[in-house]
Amino acid sequence: MADKGLEAERDAIVAALKPVVDGIAATFGPVCEVVLHDYRRPEESVVAVAGSVTGREVGGAMSEIGLRLLARGDEAVDDLNYVTRTRSGGLVKSSTMMLRDSTGGVFGALCVNVDVTAVGEAHALLGALAGLTGAPAETPVTTFGNDIDAVVDAVLETHPLGTHRSWAGLDRAGRVDLFRSLDDQGVFALRRAAEQVGARLGISRASAYSYLSQARATADPASDGAPA
Repeated sequence: MADKGLEAERDAIVAALKPVVDGIAATFGPVCEVVLHDYRRPEESVVAVAGSVTGREVGGAMSEIGLRLLARGDEAVDDLNYVTRTRSGGLVKSSTMMLRDSTGGVFGALCVNVDVTAVGEAHALLGALAGLTGAPAETPVTTFGNDIDAVVDAVLETHPLGTHRSWAGLDRAGRVDLFRSLDDQGVFALRRAAEQVGARLGISRASAYSYLSQARATADPASDGAPA
């Protein structure tokens, strides 16, 4: 646990960035949303927000992207200019920049989200007019919300082994691999996540913790822990 001096430093950085959130959003207008996250409380990491691209609110949860960054700890790096899609179909261009204290420790993030849905539609229209009809690249869907349980559910829904049917067909090694994969995505950094995952897979809380323990005990030390 960080000492009181380091915690005070982190608090000061968060406080200094809150007006920056409003300033960036005001500069780029209604298509821009800026979110300030404090990873010290991941279930309600949003401490400031301006704009309304993803519907985030203060006290809201981080997305799957945030969970993956949280899993990387101090090895997390800035993720700039990536494109994702909201559950409602909106196209969002984002940048996530890590907050670090004087020791280099990651404790939060500043995220800028720009709604580029209209830009994407215009691009498709112009491409069609120009005869450029190649298949568009598939854009990943991200759950942006204020309920961390919904985010955990979304991770499970998109995981190829995250259903009751596939779970029943897995052997022990496959089940351990599933828990390792979820751990790599930062799911188990959250309170009650093991219980939630267990309930979703139809297993007991004790079984979920047992699989998680086995996954961590057999984790490949050479792995960096999470996908981009």
